[in-house]
Amino acid sequence: MPDDVLLPAPGGPELYAIIPAGGAGTRLWPLSRRSAPKFLLDLTGAGRTLLQQTVDRLRPLTGDGGVTVVTGAAHASAVRAQLGPGGADVLEEPAPRDSMAAIGLAAALLARRHGDVVVGSFAADHVIQDAPAFERAVREAVAVARSGFVATIGIEADEPSTAFGYIHAGDLVAAPGATTARHVRGFTEKPDAATAAAYLATGEYRWNAGMFVVRAEVLLEHLAAQRPALHAGLVEIADAWDTDARDAVLGRVWPGLEKIAIDHAIAEPVAAQGGVVVVPAAMGWDDVGDFASLARLVPPADGGDGVRVLGDPARVLTVGSDGSLVAPGAGRAVAVLGIPGAVVVDTPDGLLVTTLAHAQQVKAVVDGLGRAGLDQLL
Repeated sequence: MPDDVLLPAPGGPELYAIIPAGGAGTRLWPLSRRSAPKFLLDLTGAGRTLLQQTVDRLRPLTGDGGVTVVTGAAHASAVRAQLGPGGADVLEEPAPRDSMAAIGLAAALLARRHGDVVVGSFAADHVIQDAPAFERAVREAVAVARSGFVATIGIEADEPSTAFGYIHAGDLVAAPGATTARHVRGFTEKPDAATAAAYLATGEYRWNAGMFVVRAEVLLEHLAAQRPALHAGLVEIADAWDTDARDAVLGRVWPGLEKIAIDHAIAEPVAAQGGVVVVPAAMGWDDVGDFASLARLVPPADGGDGVRVLGDPARVLTVGSDGSLVAPGAGRAVAVLGIPGAVVVDTPDGLLVTTLAHAQQVKAVVDGLGRAGLDQLL
């Protein structure tokens, strides 16, 4: 370890969690918008937003003061309001530069404040139904990360989905605290259906949920080796963050940072070098990527026809529309007749009518609204 690396303070959290909170969730329009992205919404009727649920399940690992949320200036006030005083350290990014810049800045700042601590990045807008299984997997990832690996959580794949990336797991890892962790042979972007089915048949592949756990200095060393200009910019910003020069340095450096995901910047090249491990887990994970995903998470309403209602069931009438998802958000009654698997999302300024089978194509509607100049609806 280099002489200038600050050792972690004794008695601190076992994990410092970094939550990149960005994106508009365009496949969930008109519920999710630029002004109210899905991580700020209670999409499952749980009484807590997706961001609040994320922080809740991390709290046993981080304790108080161990959560950093990186979000845009437009959402920073809402994030602070939802998490309350002391709920998280909120870092405002002037503009989106993808996940590597957000996570790298938080890791660099945490390293300066607390030493070579273990950090973990977790999306703000995912649902995990089995919190104890999540906690067990993350604790093993933390243990393996202490040995210098980049650890990721691999979700047990229960169908040959083409909506997720895949992690190819290899041999078991010999490291303190490792019980199920395996070396990562490689990452694959969203495959076609035939490839996904072939992956599933081998039993060697897991879904990539974008969760990464690593020592802060290890992450920064990999970033310096793989993306030196990005590393230099983030270090410069982190050095100025707790000083009066923050705004000036941030305004000068941030716009020129490379826009790249952590998967491409770190995970893929470091896996090729043997430095990434995967902890397999089955935890009821869902990225709530579209209305088909959301329909699986909302409990069915009374009636036995599998209809899901996000809102007041008294305002929804369905006939011959088994398995539909209805969100009556405009205050009026919604009737769905003879459309099994329908998706009807009613809001004061936008109405979506589609089917679960077309859920992945909702983004095309949003793109069309943008081309039509209807930015107020986005």
